[in-house]
Amino acid sequence: MAQDVVNYATDGGTILDVKQEYLIGPAEEKLGVDVVVDAMTSRFAPFKAQVLSGKPTWNLIDFSAGYGIRSQNEDLLEKLDYSLIPNAAGVPDAYKDDYTVGSTAYATGLGYSTEAFPDNPPQTWADFWDVEAFPGRRAMRNGPRPALELALLADGVAPEDLYPLDVERAYDKMAEIKPHIDVWWSSGAETTQLLYDQEVDLMQIWDGRAKNAINEGAPAVFVWNNAIVEYAVFAIPKGSSHPEVTMKVINEMLNPEGQAKWASNYATGPLNTNFAEFMDPERLKELPSAPENLAIGIPLNNAWWASEAGEEAERRWLEFMQQ
Repeated sequence: MAQDVVNYATDGGTILDVKQEYLIGPAEEKLGVDVVVDAMTSRFAPFKAQVLSGKPTWNLIDFSAGYGIRSQNEDLLEKLDYSLIPNAAGVPDAYKDDYTVGSTAYATGLGYSTEAFPDNPPQTWADFWDVEAFPGRRAMRNGPRPALELALLADGVAPEDLYPLDVERAYDKMAEIKPHIDVWWSSGAETTQLLYDQEVDLMQIWDGRAKNAINEGAPAVFVWNNAIVEYAVFAIPKGSSHPEVTMKVINEMLNPEGQAKWASNYATGPLNTNFAEFMDPERLKELPSAPENLAIGIPLNNAWWASEAGEEAERRWLEFMQQ
Protein backbone atom coordinates (compact mmCIF):
# COMPACT_ATOMS: atom_id res chain seq x y z
CA MET A 1 0.00 0.00 0.00
CA ALA A 2 1.44 3.36 -1.03
CA GLN A 3 2.16 5.71 1.82
CA ASP A 4 0.38 9.03 2.10
CA VAL A 5 2.01 12.11 0.58
CA VAL A 6 1.62 15.45 2.32
CA ASN A 7 2.53 18.39 0.09
CA TYR A 8 3.80 21.17 2.33
CA ALA A 9 4.25 24.82 1.24
CA THR A 10 6.76 26.70 3.38
CA ASP A 11 9.85 28.91 3.26
CA GLY A 12 13.12 27.71 1.80
CA GLY A 13 16.68 28.39 2.85
CA THR A 14 18.42 27.56 6.11
CA ILE A 15 15.22 27.60 8.14
CA LEU A 16 13.91 24.77 5.98
CA ASP A 17 17.16 22.81 6.26
CA VAL A 18 16.94 22.83 10.05
CA LYS A 19 13.19 22.13 10.05
CA GLN A 20 13.77 19.22 7.69
CA GLU A 21 16.26 17.61 10.07
CA TYR A 22 14.44 18.07 13.36
CA LEU A 23 10.73 18.24 12.49
CA ILE A 24 9.85 17.08 8.99
CA GLY A 25 12.15 14.06 8.87
CA PRO A 26 11.07 12.71 12.29
CA ALA A 27 7.40 13.23 11.34
CA GLU A 28 7.86 11.21 8.17
CA GLU A 29 9.58 8.40 10.06
CA LYS A 30 7.04 8.22 12.88
CA LEU A 31 3.91 8.46 10.71
CA GLY A 32 5.14 6.61 7.64
CA VAL A 33 4.27 9.49 5.34
CA ASP A 34 6.18 11.34 2.67
CA VAL A 35 6.27 15.10 3.23
CA VAL A 36 7.06 16.79 -0.06
CA VAL A 37 8.17 20.38 0.45
CA ASP A 38 7.37 23.17 -1.96
CA ALA A 39 9.67 26.04 -0.97
CA MET A 40 7.62 29.09 -1.88
CA THR A 41 8.43 32.68 -0.96
CA SER A 42 4.95 34.05 -1.71
CA ARG A 43 2.32 31.48 -0.86
CA PHE A 44 -1.02 33.18 -0.30
CA ALA A 45 -1.91 33.94 -3.93
CA PRO A 46 -1.18 30.44 -5.29
CA PHE A 47 -2.81 28.88 -2.21
CA LYS A 48 -6.01 30.87 -2.78
CA ALA A 49 -6.01 30.02 -6.47
CA GLN A 50 -5.65 26.33 -5.64
CA VAL A 51 -8.58 26.38 -3.23
CA LEU A 52 -10.81 28.31 -5.61
CA SER A 53 -10.00 25.79 -8.34
CA GLY A 54 -11.53 23.09 -6.14
CA LYS A 55 -8.42 20.93 -6.47
CA PRO A 56 -5.71 22.19 -4.12
CA THR A 57 -2.39 20.41 -4.54
CA TRP A 58 -1.01 21.53 -1.19
CA ASN A 59 -2.14 19.66 1.92
CA LEU A 60 -0.33 21.79 4.47
CA ILE A 61 0.73 25.42 4.43
CA ASP A 62 2.34 27.78 6.88
CA PHE A 63 2.09 31.51 6.54
CA SER A 64 1.57 34.60 8.66
CA ALA A 65 -1.28 34.72 11.14
CA GLY A 66 -2.64 37.66 9.17
CA TYR A 67 -3.06 35.47 6.13
CA GLY A 68 -4.63 32.90 8.44
CA ILE A 69 -7.31 35.40 9.45
CA ARG A 70 -7.83 36.49 5.86
CA SER A 71 -8.14 32.87 4.76
CA GLN A 72 -10.82 32.24 7.37
CA ASN A 73 -12.72 35.34 6.26
CA GLU A 74 -12.68 33.99 2.71
CA ASP A 75 -13.56 30.40 3.72
CA LEU A 76 -10.34 28.92 2.38
CA LEU A 77 -9.37 26.57 5.24
CA GLU A 78 -10.32 23.22 6.70
CA LYS A 79 -11.38 23.20 10.34
CA LEU A 80 -8.80 21.59 12.64
CA ASP A 81 -9.59 18.59 14.81
CA TYR A 82 -7.50 19.21 17.91
CA SER A 83 -7.99 15.64 19.11
CA LEU A 84 -5.50 14.78 16.35
CA ILE A 85 -3.13 17.57 17.44
CA PRO A 86 -2.52 16.98 21.17
CA ASN A 87 0.77 18.89 21.06
CA ALA A 88 -1.26 22.02 20.34
CA ALA A 89 -2.22 22.05 24.02
CA GLY A 90 1.13 23.76 24.64
CA VAL A 91 0.29 26.61 22.25
CA PRO A 92 -1.29 29.57 24.09
CA ASP A 93 -4.91 30.27 23.17
CA ALA A 94 -3.93 33.64 21.68
CA TYR A 95 -2.01 31.82 18.95
CA LYS A 96 -4.59 29.26 17.81
CA ASP A 97 -8.18 29.08 16.67
CA ASP A 98 -10.52 26.66 14.91
CA TYR A 99 -8.63 26.85 11.62
CA THR A 100 -5.01 27.72 12.40
CA VAL A 101 -2.47 26.83 15.05
CA GLY A 102 0.63 28.87 15.78
CA SER A 103 3.93 27.31 14.83
CA THR A 104 6.54 29.94 15.61
CA ALA A 105 7.01 33.57 16.53
CA TYR A 106 9.46 35.74 14.65
CA ALA A 107 10.49 39.35 14.67
CA THR A 108 11.30 41.94 12.04
CA GLY A 109 14.03 44.18 13.34
CA LEU A 110 16.90 46.41 12.40
CA GLY A 111 20.13 44.68 11.44
CA TYR A 112 23.35 46.58 10.92
CA SER A 113 27.00 45.97 10.11
CA THR A 114 29.39 46.54 12.99
CA GLU A 115 32.09 47.32 10.44
CA ALA A 116 30.01 50.15 8.99
CA PHE A 117 28.99 51.36 12.46
CA PRO A 118 31.66 50.47 15.00
CA ASP A 119 30.62 53.38 17.24
CA ASN A 120 27.23 55.01 17.89
CA PRO A 121 25.32 52.43 15.81
CA PRO A 122 21.68 52.82 14.69
CA GLN A 123 19.23 51.69 17.38
CA THR A 124 15.81 52.84 16.17
CA TRP A 125 13.77 53.04 12.99
CA ALA A 126 14.21 56.80 13.11
CA ASP A 127 17.95 56.09 12.83
CA PHE A 128 17.31 53.85 9.82
CA TRP A 129 15.51 56.73 8.11
CA ASP A 130 18.26 59.21 9.04
CA VAL A 131 20.52 58.84 6.02
CA GLU A 132 22.75 61.75 7.03
CA ALA A 133 23.58 60.60 10.55
CA PHE A 134 23.75 56.96 9.46
CA PRO A 135 24.91 56.84 5.83
CA GLY A 136 25.22 53.49 4.12
CA ARG A 137 23.62 50.94 1.86
CA ARG A 138 20.13 49.94 2.95
CA ALA A 139 17.74 47.07 2.32
CA MET A 140 14.04 46.58 3.01
CA ARG A 141 11.53 43.89 2.26
CA ASN A 142 9.46 44.36 -0.88
CA GLY A 143 6.13 44.34 0.92
CA PRO A 144 3.97 46.64 3.05
CA ARG A 145 3.76 44.48 6.18
CA PRO A 146 5.40 45.56 8.45
CA ALA A 147 7.15 48.28 6.42
CA LEU A 148 4.27 50.65 7.10
CA GLU A 149 4.62 50.08 10.85
CA LEU A 150 8.36 50.77 10.62
CA ALA A 151 7.71 53.99 8.71
CA LEU A 152 5.28 55.25 11.35
CA LEU A 153 7.68 54.36 14.17
CA ALA A 154 10.39 56.27 12.29
CA ASP A 155 7.99 59.21 12.05
CA GLY A 156 7.54 59.32 15.81
CA VAL A 157 4.34 57.35 16.34
CA ALA A 158 4.36 55.59 19.72
CA PRO A 159 4.02 51.79 19.61
CA GLU A 160 0.73 51.87 21.51
CA ASP A 161 -0.69 54.34 18.96
CA LEU A 162 0.23 52.44 15.79
CA TYR A 163 -3.19 50.93 15.07
CA PRO A 164 -5.23 51.59 13.15
CA LEU A 165 -2.36 52.50 10.86
CA ASP A 166 -2.32 55.98 9.36
CA VAL A 167 -1.73 54.65 5.85
CA GLU A 168 -1.27 58.03 4.17
CA ARG A 169 1.33 59.09 6.72
CA ALA A 170 3.10 55.75 6.42
CA TYR A 171 3.35 55.88 2.63
CA ASP A 172 4.54 59.49 2.81
CA LYS A 173 7.32 58.37 5.15
CA MET A 174 8.14 55.40 2.91
CA ALA A 175 8.52 57.84 0.00
CA GLU A 176 11.28 59.59 1.97
CA ILE A 177 13.38 56.44 2.37
CA LYS A 178 12.62 54.80 -0.98
CA PRO A 179 15.40 56.59 -2.95
CA HIS A 180 17.92 55.39 -0.37
CA ILE A 181 17.01 51.68 -0.51
CA ASP A 182 19.64 49.79 -2.49
CA VAL A 183 18.01 46.34 -2.23
CA TRP A 184 14.34 45.42 -2.00
CA TRP A 185 14.52 41.81 -0.83
CA SER A 186 11.85 39.19 -1.34
CA SER A 187 13.15 36.09 0.46
CA GLY A 188 14.60 35.36 3.87
CA ALA A 189 17.51 33.45 2.41
CA GLU A 190 18.46 36.56 0.44
CA THR A 191 18.72 38.63 3.62
CA THR A 192 21.13 36.20 5.29
CA GLN A 193 23.40 36.43 2.29
CA LEU A 194 23.16 40.21 2.12
CA LEU A 195 24.20 40.54 5.75
CA TYR A 196 26.90 37.87 5.54
CA ASP A 197 28.43 39.33 2.38
CA GLN A 198 28.19 42.87 3.81
CA GLU A 199 26.37 44.03 0.69
CA VAL A 200 24.29 46.38 2.84
CA ASP A 201 25.04 48.28 6.04
CA LEU A 202 21.52 48.59 7.49
CA MET A 203 18.51 46.46 6.76
CA GLN A 204 15.07 45.33 7.74
CA ILE A 205 15.56 41.64 8.55
CA TRP A 206 13.95 38.72 10.36
CA ASP A 207 15.65 37.77 13.62
CA GLY A 208 16.36 34.20 12.59
CA ARG A 209 17.95 35.22 9.32
CA ALA A 210 20.11 37.79 11.10
CA LYS A 211 21.22 35.27 13.73
CA ASN A 212 22.10 32.80 11.02
CA ALA A 213 24.37 35.30 9.30
CA ILE A 214 25.96 36.27 12.62
CA ASN A 215 26.56 32.62 13.51
CA GLU A 216 28.30 32.17 10.16
CA GLY A 217 30.65 35.04 10.96
CA ALA A 218 28.90 38.15 9.72
CA PRO A 219 30.02 41.25 11.70
CA ALA A 220 26.48 42.33 12.46
CA VAL A 221 23.93 43.00 15.22
CA PHE A 222 20.16 42.51 15.39
CA VAL A 223 18.29 45.20 17.34
CA TRP A 224 15.37 43.89 19.42
CA ASN A 225 14.10 47.34 20.39
CA ASN A 226 10.83 48.06 18.55
CA ALA A 227 11.10 44.89 16.51
CA ILE A 228 7.73 43.90 15.06
CA VAL A 229 6.71 40.53 16.45
CA GLU A 230 4.68 38.27 14.22
CA TYR A 231 3.81 34.61 14.22
CA ALA A 232 3.25 31.95 11.63
CA VAL A 233 0.51 29.36 11.63
CA PHE A 234 -0.10 25.90 10.23
CA ALA A 235 -3.26 25.53 8.16
CA ILE A 236 -4.91 23.09 5.78
CA PRO A 237 -6.29 24.34 2.45
CA LYS A 238 -10.00 23.69 2.11
CA GLY A 239 -10.71 20.67 -0.05
CA SER A 240 -7.23 19.17 0.17
CA SER A 241 -6.88 15.40 0.39
CA HIS A 242 -6.42 13.38 3.62
CA PRO A 243 -6.70 16.24 6.13
CA GLU A 244 -6.59 13.76 9.05
CA VAL A 245 -3.11 12.61 8.06
CA THR A 246 -2.06 16.22 7.61
CA MET A 247 -3.25 17.07 11.13
CA LYS A 248 -1.10 14.25 12.48
CA VAL A 249 1.85 15.79 10.63
CA ILE A 250 1.05 19.14 12.24
CA ASN A 251 1.07 17.42 15.62
CA GLU A 252 4.57 16.08 15.02
CA MET A 253 5.72 19.48 13.78
CA LEU A 254 4.61 20.84 17.16
CA ASN A 255 6.56 18.22 19.10
CA PRO A 256 8.24 20.24 21.89
CA GLU A 257 11.51 18.30 21.82
CA GLY A 258 11.76 18.67 18.05
CA GLN A 259 10.89 22.34 18.28
CA ALA A 260 13.60 22.79 20.94
CA LYS A 261 16.16 21.17 18.64
CA TRP A 262 14.97 23.41 15.81
CA ALA A 263 15.31 26.49 18.03
CA SER A 264 18.72 25.31 19.23
CA ASN A 265 19.99 25.32 15.67
CA TYR A 266 18.03 28.24 14.24
CA ALA A 267 16.94 31.41 16.03
CA THR A 268 13.21 30.84 15.91
CA GLY A 269 10.62 31.09 18.67
CA PRO A 270 8.44 27.98 18.84
CA LEU A 271 4.92 28.57 20.07
CA ASN A 272 4.47 25.24 21.80
CA THR A 273 5.64 26.73 25.08
CA ASN A 274 6.63 23.29 26.36
CA PHE A 275 9.73 23.54 24.18
CA ALA A 276 11.36 25.79 26.80
CA GLU A 277 12.01 22.90 29.19
CA PHE A 278 14.29 21.32 26.58
CA MET A 279 16.23 24.52 25.85
CA ASP A 280 19.52 25.82 27.17
CA PRO A 281 18.57 28.93 29.23
CA GLU A 282 21.20 31.08 27.53
CA ARG A 283 20.00 30.06 24.09
CA LEU A 284 16.40 30.74 25.14
CA LYS A 285 17.29 34.40 25.73
CA GLU A 286 18.17 34.80 22.05
CA LEU A 287 14.74 33.81 20.81
CA PRO A 288 11.87 36.13 19.86
CA SER A 289 9.55 34.29 22.23
CA ALA A 290 11.88 34.96 25.20
CA PRO A 291 10.02 37.20 27.70
CA GLU A 292 12.63 39.97 27.69
CA ASN A 293 12.54 40.22 23.89
CA LEU A 294 8.76 40.18 23.66
CA ALA A 295 8.68 43.00 26.23
CA ILE A 296 10.47 45.44 23.90
CA GLY A 297 8.90 44.17 20.69
CA ILE A 298 5.64 45.34 19.14
CA PRO A 299 2.97 42.76 18.25
CA LEU A 300 1.76 43.10 14.67
CA ASN A 301 -2.01 43.57 14.54
CA ASN A 302 -3.08 40.76 12.22
CA ALA A 303 -6.76 41.65 12.49
CA TRP A 304 -6.06 45.13 11.10
CA TRP A 305 -4.10 43.72 8.17
CA ALA A 306 -6.95 41.32 7.43
CA SER A 307 -9.47 44.18 7.45
CA GLU A 308 -10.61 46.08 4.37
CA ALA A 309 -8.24 48.92 5.28
CA GLY A 310 -5.33 46.52 5.61
CA GLU A 311 -6.07 44.84 2.31
CA GLU A 312 -6.26 48.22 0.58
CA ALA A 313 -2.92 49.23 2.14
CA GLU A 314 -1.42 46.00 0.82
CA ARG A 315 -2.80 46.50 -2.69
CA ARG A 316 -1.38 50.00 -2.74
CA TRP A 317 2.17 48.70 -2.33
CA LEU A 318 2.57 47.69 -5.97
CA GLU A 319 1.62 51.20 -7.10
CA PHE A 320 4.08 52.66 -4.59
CA MET A 321 6.93 50.50 -5.87
CA GLN A 322 6.20 51.46 -9.50
CA GLN A 323 6.29 55.19 -8.80
